[in-house]
Amino acid sequence: MARVRKGAATTSGIARTYVDGNTVRKVQERRQEALRQKRKQQKALEREKILQDREKQYRAQQERLRNKTVEMDAPFIATLTIALTCTLLMCFSYIRLQTNINTRIHSIELMKQQLDQLKSENDALQNSIDTSLDLDRIYRVATQELGMVYADDSQTIVYDKTESEYVRQYENIPKY
Repeated sequence: MARVRKGAATTSGIARTYVDGNTVRKVQERRQEALRQKRKQQKALEREKILQDREKQYRAQQERLRNKTVEMDAPFIATLTIALTCTLLMCFSYIRLQTNINTRIHSIELMKQQLDQLKSENDALQNSIDTSLDLDRIYRVATQELGMVYADDSQTIVYDKTESEYVRQYENIPKY
């Protein structure tokens, strides 16, 4: 059986009760259980309070974001449409210019190929002309068949023209 005794008064003026015997453990366990329950309730309240604070902060943040959004009124939509139209026009003009440049580059390359082909044909014709001319045959025909001879030094007249440094083709040759 438990024995109860009254303790002396404390500085706060409240008397304490002490319990001796085997029931003390049960009372202490009940007190500890009550303290645990009380702590659990306090933690649950704290968690609830933290969750409510977070919910308030989230709602406040959502409200700030809603206030930051731009309202789509008629002038804004008109400005946006004009900007989009200008951007599209610039893109189309850029693509058109790029296409023109590519077309011209291609035509220049074709003309260069034609020029190279014409040069090679011209060189081939020049080579055939050069090979077809036999200078020995020309000399032989001119001297033997046509009776031509080289000019002597007595037949050559040299004169100085002091007026200009070139001779005009149709100008009269002076007689000495």
